[in-house]
Amino acid sequence: MYWLPKRLAAQYTTHNRIRNYTALRLRLYHSYKLAVNKLLEMEEISVKATGIVRRIDDLGRVVIPKEIRRTLRIRESDPLEIFTDHEGAIILKKYSPIGELGSFAKQYAESLSQVSGHLALIADRDQIIAAAGSNSKQVLGKSVSKALEEKMNSRETVCTSRSDKDYVSVTEDEAEEYQHEVIIPIITQGDVIGAVVLLSAKAGDEMNEVEMKLAQSAAGFLGKQMEQ
Repeated sequence: MYWLPKRLAAQYTTHNRIRNYTALRLRLYHSYKLAVNKLLEMEEISVKATGIVRRIDDLGRVVIPKEIRRTLRIRESDPLEIFTDHEGAIILKKYSPIGELGSFAKQYAESLSQVSGHLALIADRDQIIAAAGSNSKQVLGKSVSKALEEKMNSRETVCTSRSDKDYVSVTEDEAEEYQHEVIIPIITQGDVIGAVVLLSAKAGDEMNEVEMKLAQSAAGFLGKQMEQ
């Protein structure tokens, strides 16, 4: 039996994992197209009265009350979708490019988790919109932490362990203590729209350049697809 030196064996493993991930990206492209077609159909939107009345100024502007902006985490320069109905209602809805992908984001997270062997998350700027891997149900739909939001806003790339000062909790109420993480912002047309996150709860399962490249490739792919 022929044994490869450790260094060559590690390089072979790295190249093999990246090649497998590239093949999965091509397979997921078809799923992406199907998801985009579904977005063309109008969603049913439920509304609830707030009892707040605001007047429109001479430039056609109206102020969204601070309490609503704080509750819905609407920030300055955040995009909003405008809907109207046959009864004359005007509806504003927070627009999340990543969040609108739905099933495609879920499939992408599942593929990323299979290739990396870690918990894979895809987040927009407010919450975890797709998760796959061990205990993924515990984090799906949870609000991102202030620390993660700051990392995204500053466009920081993170590859660290819990013992390091750069480590941040991904969600506000993180149920499990993860030991290692990779965070890569998703950028499209110059704007940060979310992040790809890899997490590991095993103390000896440190992340390295392989996980960084996988997450960077995923974030780059999602960002480019949103530009089309």
